[in-house]
Amino acid sequence: MAETINPPQNIPIARQIIRFGYFLLFLFVSLSALYRRYWTDANDPYKCNALLTRGHWLDPPVEPYSTRLFQKWQPSGCMMHNYTGKDIKNCLGGQRAVYIGDSTTRQLFWATAKKLNTSAADEEMREAGKHEDLTFEENDVTVDFIWDPFLNSSSLRRELLSYLNNDLQENVDPIGKAGLVTVGGGLWYARHFESDSLEQFKESFDYLAPLLGLKKGAAATLYSPPWIREPGNGHHIYVAPVQIPLYDVLSPLRASSMTPAKINPMNEYLYNASMTKGIKVVWSHSLMTWESEYAYEESGLHVVENVSSRRVDVLLNMRCNAELNLSQGYPFDKTCCSAYERKHSITKRFLLVLIFTAPVIIGLWTHNRQQVHGLLSNELFRAFGLLVLVLLYCYLADRTQLFNKSLKHFAHREFFSLCAILLGLGVLSIRRSKAGQSSGRLSWATEQVADQPLLSRDQTDEWKGWMQFAILIYHYTGASSILWIYQLIRILVASYLFMTGFGHTVFFLRKQDYCFKRSASVLVRLNLLSCLLPYVMGTDYLFYYFAPLVSFWYVVVYLTLRVGQSRNTSLPFLLGKIGVSAVIVTFLVNSPILFARIFLLLEHTCAMRWNVKEWQFRVQLDSYIVYVGILTAILYTNMSDILNAQRFPLHDRIDFIRRYWSKIRISSVVLAFVLLPGFWAFARSFTDKFAYNRWVPYISSWPIVSFIIVRNSNRYFRNYYSSIFAWLGRCSLETFTLQFHIWLAADTKGLLSLGVFGRKKTHIDGRHHDLIILTIVFLWLSWLTADATGTITSWIIDPKRSKFLDVTESADSLLPKGFQARHSLDASGDHRTCAGYLQKMMQRLSMLWMERLEVRLLSILLLMWVLNMLTI
Repeated sequence: MAETINPPQNIPIARQIIRFGYFLLFLFVSLSALYRRYWTDANDPYKCNALLTRGHWLDPPVEPYSTRLFQKWQPSGCMMHNYTGKDIKNCLGGQRAVYIGDSTTRQLFWATAKKLNTSAADEEMREAGKHEDLTFEENDVTVDFIWDPFLNSSSLRRELLSYLNNDLQENVDPIGKAGLVTVGGGLWYARHFESDSLEQFKESFDYLAPLLGLKKGAAATLYSPPWIREPGNGHHIYVAPVQIPLYDVLSPLRASSMTPAKINPMNEYLYNASMTKGIKVVWSHSLMTWESEYAYEESGLHVVENVSSRRVDVLLNMRCNAELNLSQGYPFDKTCCSAYERKHSITKRFLLVLIFTAPVIIGLWTHNRQQVHGLLSNELFRAFGLLVLVLLYCYLADRTQLFNKSLKHFAHREFFSLCAILLGLGVLSIRRSKAGQSSGRLSWATEQVADQPLLSRDQTDEWKGWMQFAILIYHYTGASSILWIYQLIRILVASYLFMTGFGHTVFFLRKQDYCFKRSASVLVRLNLLSCLLPYVMGTDYLFYYFAPLVSFWYVVVYLTLRVGQSRNTSLPFLLGKIGVSAVIVTFLVNSPILFARIFLLLEHTCAMRWNVKEWQFRVQLDSYIVYVGILTAILYTNMSDILNAQRFPLHDRIDFIRRYWSKIRISSVVLAFVLLPGFWAFARSFTDKFAYNRWVPYISSWPIVSFIIVRNSNRYFRNYYSSIFAWLGRCSLETFTLQFHIWLAADTKGLLSLGVFGRKKTHIDGRHHDLIILTIVFLWLSWLTADATGTITSWIIDPKRSKFLDVTESADSLLPKGFQARHSLDASGDHRTCAGYLQKMMQRLSMLWMERLEVRLLSILLLMWVLNMLTI
């Protein structure tokens, strides 16, 4: 039969221009990322040199000696990890970190010791002598300090020779060996020598240079994948530049000898040595104190504790990032000097994507389109192709060095500026909803007018949209450290779950549709993107916690209302059933043993490694708000029936409600205005997140229900909505999920950046170009992905819809032509060959796929199981 061709749609010229503009912006982003990666950073693709030589503070000092200062050092284009004792053990367990030099290098020794065990390090620091060798052991890691201010001792040379000999040999047992060596000094030459201080310094370093620099032929170490550990390439000997004192506050005796005329030439010599002899000089140590008087202690010679700790972090990031990323996996928040994954892992990921996209590839490369006609339509091709491109973009953005990554840092000005801009856009886009029918719906109006119902579609989309904007700003600005903002965001997440309980309950009570097809459609639509991303990004399903959380509560709502559905019209029975459900679910979510056993079973049978504590935490936080949504939906449906004289015979209580409805409405509004500030006052009484989280399940309903009452208290409030917020609300699932990789970076731990815009006075000024451009691309891709996942979901649920195939075709036409011809032969009896049996089996499988939803879902689950086993 001839192929049905849909007439081309007339797309308005304005929309075409907007689409073309989006495409040009996406092209600009792609070309900018490629230009920076393969031109600007061609000599430093993995950001090792950037970590050593470039960076700035995100939290510049505003007052002296504050523990809040110097927390976040931002290397150029990558994220420096703040190492803990556990991280150091995972990297250097059984090995030694050796520091050799003067008192400024000794600060690095104590900073490393404090990372391992702060209290023990402080105790030993009080008892230790100044000019002596030191050793600190903790967590199977040994930290050594060798006192050698002139850098000419035999101990120094012995350590360097020992390290190099071990480094050049294969299969050397690392236990007890030095895994990191740092050398630093020079101030004593300035202090104790007059005119020949530079010559004496140069003589010492010239003697050590063959041991400090990279071996011949290994100069490309900084430009090779950091996970390469060939003999001679694991070179982790670093030289700290000569400490530049704060000259104005030095003691008179030190100020007379430690002068710029002596110290600057020493650093110039080190710079030349780093360029010509391959010595790894950590210039970022000097940058940390550049034009920053608050970086120094009162002596003007040594730096404050936070600065010395960040200096150690530079060294540990150089030494450990690549190894820990390979061994620990996501979140990949150690992006400096890291290649993320080995080449074979990268190949495996793309093979997995290829398996998923095989139908698309077959369709695109088939010369005779009739062979796939009826199975995949042009619209479905576009949906699959777009989804594959989005997954590939996620991978390139957050699993390669194609884009720069930067740390988050909360700034009040940035947070409130973004909120004000979005609030302004929301107000400017206020529109009137299309006239609705109040018949059969609960309306606050006392007269019969064209009115929107409680929580209309426009209103819930708007609600999801502005909440999503708030959550995006919260994540982008790193506002989780601000308690009052965290408290508000927790309520917004609870609001999403409230709408899950409310919306689905209204649907089930009104439509009485508990069919498998509808539930499958809901769950596939919710989880399609969250199930695909783990295979591409190396994460897991629960990492994108919103989809699993909503899916879990949807199943709870479905089972609660499905059991005994014929008696749902009985209010006592319905409320009792909800109470039983709440008790059972509360027991389940508070039973760690049960979840642990379920997750352990999934790990052994399906290779799913999920964090049971994280999942239990997510479920417990909002364990009752869904039931509040269910009860609100029951109240809504019953009240609307009462007010519209449906189901309920007239008696005194019904007549009372109808007669005093106006007063009930006013009282509820007053109560809402009392509850909102009451909740806020109660929330602000908590001093930390942990205490607040314990109360969230019990108090989150106060502001949510109050907001609904206020939002629907007036006809004008009800019938107008913000179109820009509603637009985002329609793709809020995709924005919530995709933000992890194509707007934020390092699995939400950092920010994505093009790296082509120069930094200005502050980090905020330097990244607003990236924010504008990448936000537009992110929202555009989220919108397209929402449409694509909707199309694919519809195809999975009902592939025979006219949207996807010509419904006038027979069942045989759903098969390729070759199979149709063989089928006719089968009918005549020629099916006893192997080819005949195979073709007949393919026919039956194709028919089962098209006819049975259960077969399609089981096939998808089987494919996911196979992919899980391949990624073990």
